[in-house]
Amino acid sequence: MIKNFCSDNGSGVSPEVMQALVEVNTGHMPSYGNDAVTLEADELIKSALGRDCDIFYVYNGTAANTLACKAVLRSIDSIICPDSAHIFTHEVGAPANATGSKIITLPTVHGKITPEQIKEAHQKETYWGAHATRPKLVSISQSTEWGTVYTLNELKAIKTVCEALGMLLHVDGCRIYNAAVSLQCSLAEMCQHIDILSLGGTKNGLMFGEAVVFFNQEAADGFLHLRKQGLQLHSKMRFISAQMKTLFTDQLWYKNAEQANQMAAKLAEGLVKHADIAQYCPVQTNQVFVTMPDELAKQLMAKVGFFPNGPECYRLVTSFDTTEEEVDGVLGLLK
Repeated sequence: MIKNFCSDNGSGVSPEVMQALVEVNTGHMPSYGNDAVTLEADELIKSALGRDCDIFYVYNGTAANTLACKAVLRSIDSIICPDSAHIFTHEVGAPANATGSKIITLPTVHGKITPEQIKEAHQKETYWGAHATRPKLVSISQSTEWGTVYTLNELKAIKTVCEALGMLLHVDGCRIYNAAVSLQCSLAEMCQHIDILSLGGTKNGLMFGEAVVFFNQEAADGFLHLRKQGLQLHSKMRFISAQMKTLFTDQLWYKNAEQANQMAAKLAEGLVKHADIAQYCPVQTNQVFVTMPDELAKQLMAKVGFFPNGPECYRLVTSFDTTEEEVDGVLGLLK
């Protein structure tokens, strides 16, 4: 096995983050987020995101997405999202279970939806008045589940239609760092048009930990209690916040995401040189989707870890610790 390209969840911990965990593992500190490290992490994140916000640390991305939805929805409400969205496909129905809310899915082009689709879905759902749900939340992923990114103008347009329809915009940002690197923009620019953000960590070098960020601070009402009720209040909070603090120190988030993106671009460029391999969708971040004959894929998967993602479509994911030598090793097998 040359390298596992199944997921960026499979990578280890960024050395800087591991060192931070060692350093914070000294003495006693106040629990439940009342420690100095958590306060320092909050300030670093707020500075990077460029807006006043409320930040709540949780264990994982499913919890971040689910509790973000739970914070603003009742069972009579609904969520509009892409049909590839994690909240619909890969979270065991957790958001729907926690909220009791209907999820309205939209077909995508490479994982992205448009303001026009949102508007049409809203009109169809509200047409029946009290006999249907109230669309209250649009949830998109940045980057998408297909590794593509919404431009800043596309984000602005989606936010504009959300405001016109009285809806909030939630962004699943488990790979938001990769999207920012791809767009060559700051996180602050990225977050100007977001109400609630699931801020990633694990896929960009953390051992564990994500955050729910409320730019719409009214939506955060009661979330302190909701996080506890949702089994996500970490008593020794400093072990999450120390990791986040490190990620946002000296732009480690950028360094890690840039490495992953560059290796994905190199991998994709090499793969499509093979006569039987074609690019399935644009490679804009750290996920590569290609088509190839199943027999060829079977031969490769005997030596390299990656997953099928549909008929003759396969996904390979790079990480912050993926090296050029590892990519060259995969490409060398094709020769």
